[in-house]
Amino acid sequence: MDPEIRAKRIEGLAAIRDKAVKMAEEGSDATQVRDFIDRGKTELAYELPDEESAMKAFEAVKKFKASRVP
Repeated sequence: MDPEIRAKRIEGLAAIRDKAVKMAEEGSDATQVRDFIDRGKTELAYELPDEESAMKAFEAVKKFKASRVP
């Protein structure tokens, strides 16, 4: 992954973490915090995709499916 994109992803994840901690401190329940984190990570993945990891996952799925064919 490009170092610049990786740095932006780290910044995004840190912002999500900071907001989640603030939500928890303000009394949000665990489900709300978890939903916020999941939505934030999903949005971040769409904005700054990790194509390398995606290709590795696709290859793993292909191998798994090929091994299951009778």
